[in-house]
Amino acid sequence: MGFACGIVGLPNVGKSTLFNALTASAAAATANYPFCTIEPNTGRVAVPDARLDVLARLAKSTKVVPTQTEFVDIAGLVKGASRGEGLGNQFLGHIREVDAVVHMLRCFEGGDITHVSGSVDPIRDAEIVETELMLADLESLERRRDGLVKRARGNDAEAKAELDLADEALAALREGRPVRLAAPDRVEAYRRLNVITAKPVLYVCNVDEGSAAAGNALSARVAEKAGAEGAGCVVISAAIEAELAQLADAGERGAFLADMGLDEPGLHRVVRAGYALLGLIPFFTAGPKEARAWTVRRGATAPEAAGAIHTDFQRGFIAAEVIAYEDYVACNGEQGAKAAGKMRQEGRTYVVKDGDVVLFRFNV
Repeated sequence: MGFACGIVGLPNVGKSTLFNALTASAAAATANYPFCTIEPNTGRVAVPDARLDVLARLAKSTKVVPTQTEFVDIAGLVKGASRGEGLGNQFLGHIREVDAVVHMLRCFEGGDITHVSGSVDPIRDAEIVETELMLADLESLERRRDGLVKRARGNDAEAKAELDLADEALAALREGRPVRLAAPDRVEAYRRLNVITAKPVLYVCNVDEGSAAAGNALSARVAEKAGAEGAGCVVISAAIEAELAQLADAGERGAFLADMGLDEPGLHRVVRAGYALLGLIPFFTAGPKEARAWTVRRGATAPEAAGAIHTDFQRGFIAAEVIAYEDYVACNGEQGAKAAGKMRQEGRTYVVKDGDVVLFRFNV
């Protein structure tokens, strides 16, 4: 479905290490110097969901297909990026193209990794990057405003509405506030202006291996900031995730995680949090051929969900036969759910729920 999270941050905070582990590949170069990523790298990542394996077992599915989301590794930003410092506007443009921002922050002391600012302070680092994004938005909106003013003078109603939005956003930016915090109830409207700071944010705290399970004082400060902003926050150790990505055997992976005091890879939390950040939910289809998870935006109707599978399903939509995941499991599959009266037929206005198991009826 083309939903993308862009991984941003200062140089040398672990962005490319995270990306490599996320995609279990070496697509993004990693090195202990700034700007080692000179082109944005994109990878599609499966969204972990234990429910899919349960459905596959009950439906005796030959194939299991998880839903996916996209991550983009974007080169490190530095102070002055909005004026072209470092790799500058080239990468600000890449951030503008994603749907949400995963902001990677260094939350560990010591080690031989050079910090571009000479010391470790994740709140300062977050503010440096946020400031550059706000400055980029200011410049973009001020240029755009001139054209909107001309159109509004010609009684273009759409331009007038957009001009009002732009002026509201500019007022917030001039006060040093990201657009997403200016008026949270209007953030969807602001996003239509394609400003970077209107995008939802997930802070990822990159901690040392010993802090991967519970976090540390630095990640606690980031969690407090995220809570005040209504942003997401996840703690991981990129070093652990990089080691884990090299283990092909499931048993070895489980033993390694247990040794680290972890129940699951931190990447699973990052992917799920990024998926939720975009306002997405999965629904399922399950049968002998395959059990598959599909992605829709929260609030999608049954015909819209049908369209996620195939446009013909949406165009010829008749009805959706729906079983809640819990009922599907409790009744030991589709036939048991039918027998227990747990399969219901829903029409065009039905809003798909997270975990619904759906069979669409259509006619084209």
